[in-house]
Amino acid sequence: MSLPDATEQCLGAFSVASGWEARARLLMQWGERLEPLTAAQCCEQNLVSGCESQVWLLAEQHQQRWQFRAASEARLLRGLLAILLARVNGLTGDELAKVDLLDWFTQLGLARQLSPSRSNGLQAVLQRMRELTKADHASD
Repeated sequence: MSLPDATEQCLGAFSVASGWEARARLLMQWGERLEPLTAAQCCEQNLVSGCESQVWLLAEQHQQRWQFRAASEARLLRGLLAILLARVNGLTGDELAKVDLLDWFTQLGLARQLSPSRSNGLQAVLQRMRELTKADHASD
């Protein structure tokens, strides 16, 4: 399976970043790319449970492919969300179900820097993405 362009871009950017400080700067830059959500979109219905910091998630499907938008007030988490979105946006529900979060962050050289609580929070975001794609299938 070929990877979406944003996934390739992300891999390329992080592969040349040497050391944690360079990757942390890159994370912050990627986080700044996230399109902000409106106050109305940052509501209880879009809040992801299981994260220490508040994370809001929206999903839309276009021609069988999913596009997600996410927001958080935590800067580092915004960066992590941005690179998660780079990995999953444009996938089908079936492809999304096969995404291995730990493998993705290992490829980027970030897995060792993820605290257990941050890792659990990102897993909760990915799980919520999967729930949203399944909920859409149920309504078909």
